[in-house]
Amino acid sequence: MRVMRLGHWLFAAGLAGLGVLSLIYGDFALNWQPVPAWVPWREVLSRASGTLLVAAGIGMLVKRVAALSTLVMTAYMLSWVLLLQVPRVAQAPTDLGMWLRFAESSWLFCGGWILFDSLAGTHDRLKRSMDGPRAARYLFGFACLILGLSHFVYFDATTGMIPSWIPAHGAFAYLTGTGHFAAGLAILSGVLPRLAATMEAGMISCFVLLLHAPGVAAAPTNRLQWTMLAVASALAGSAWAIAGSLELAAWGLARAKSPEAAAAAN
Repeated sequence: MRVMRLGHWLFAAGLAGLGVLSLIYGDFALNWQPVPAWVPWREVLSRASGTLLVAAGIGMLVKRVAALSTLVMTAYMLSWVLLLQVPRVAQAPTDLGMWLRFAESSWLFCGGWILFDSLAGTHDRLKRSMDGPRAARYLFGFACLILGLSHFVYFDATTGMIPSWIPAHGAFAYLTGTGHFAAGLAILSGVLPRLAATMEAGMISCFVLLLHAPGVAAAPTNRLQWTMLAVASALAGSAWAIAGSLELAAWGLARAKSPEAAAAAN
């Protein structure tokens, strides 16, 4: 369960970081929380949102209230999907940019759902990890497809985010886009899903370390860089949670491990 714990910490820390930014700037999380400018009491609501993110994020790390805090965070991520992203997709269904934000918000919701499933209830944890919210994994797989496609459609923007010291920016963009797409297909089809989810989580974690952390270091007062770091950390946490939920799945094409074998391995 070390993978699940890593996901838990990254997810909580990333979203709590977004909350801190909302409290500092009196605003929502930029494109990831696109609350319209006409909404009344917008600054008050943004600070309330920031307070909720910080409180739930910290609560997720406190054992006595971890399950409740994770449920609150998951419900809040679902509200991002349904209230903020779905209407934008409905208004512009051919705009991949709208689908990209929907995918990232859905990714966060899926991570919270899986983490809550790992914390709640009294059923055997190994059984839950195998029979748990498969729908969350399927939605996560669909989101991976959209992220992969975005690397090709927004090729110039993707290459522009890559640090100068990394060679072959174009090849790197194509490689990561293909990686997202392959992971989505594997998870949706059930072919090597554990391997795919683990590699996806590792790739997103590399983005945090190689792209977003250096971006913050280079521009420590830039709000966008801090926001991207927080979002990427939470996305990485979600991906590790998905990978952890597949602990009973085989790494290769062999049959899934029995609960006894998985328990012995842990």
